[in-house]
Amino acid sequence: MEESSLREIVCAHSPDSDDAYMFYALATRKLRSSLVHFVHKLSDIQLLNQKALAGEYELTAISYHAYPYVADKYQLMASGSSIGDGYGPMIVATTPMAPEDLKGKRIAVPGKMTTAYLTMRLFEPDFTEVVVPFDKILDAVSDGVADAGLVIHEAQLTYGRSGYHKVIDLGVWWKNTQGLPLPLGANAILRSLPEDIKTECCRLMRESIEYAIEHKDEALPYAMQFARDMEQPLAEKFVGMYVNHYTVDCGEIIPRAAQLLLDMGHERGLIPHRVEVEFVR
Repeated sequence: MEESSLREIVCAHSPDSDDAYMFYALATRKLRSSLVHFVHKLSDIQLLNQKALAGEYELTAISYHAYPYVADKYQLMASGSSIGDGYGPMIVATTPMAPEDLKGKRIAVPGKMTTAYLTMRLFEPDFTEVVVPFDKILDAVSDGVADAGLVIHEAQLTYGRSGYHKVIDLGVWWKNTQGLPLPLGANAILRSLPEDIKTECCRLMRESIEYAIEHKDEALPYAMQFARDMEQPLAEKFVGMYVNHYTVDCGEIIPRAAQLLLDMGHERGLIPHRVEVEFVR
């Protein structure tokens, strides 16, 4: 079928190895559709969260923390979530520091709408955030702009190379205190799209993730193009952490964990209104 006759879906996601891995089959046209044609847009997660406020893209990666602010425009997709199951965003510093020492400190964060920021506020509400791009967090700490940094993406595995010390892994803290995985990022789709288009996008997303998992030898080299400062074994570990069975389908546990996370944020005054998480398949 001619692409001109298909519904164009702008699909926005982060330029990261795990996102590249899950979108591999779609980006390289291994999967086709008789209804939609995907156009890929790569952008930093904080910018994607901000764009979602205006409903700019038909399909977009967002932070779970951003969902209450965009739920009037988007529904969450059952496929495509990044979940930290006993691991997640970390606080790091140039010198050893105890978690309780973070109180009152300046902490470099990758954006106030990120789930990492929300989780940090739940863990320690008393700190001053210094907002910088996610890939400049370590620089902000080493330059003395912040006392510690909240790292996401590949820096969770590479921070030690530059001599940084882990203060706390927020994914471990969440698992230990709540007994649940930590929902970090999700794919969201515009509510206003026709139901058949939403269903087709969900199918393609799920099958793209399944394809990558089943064809790792193809998908991983592609994803390596987006891996910052990582050789293949480390990139493979990172992709394996964040593209897993929860990414294929969120099941019942992830909606429960997401609801708890957002409810806690609302109860602590970090999110202005309560929202019911809503997933489509």
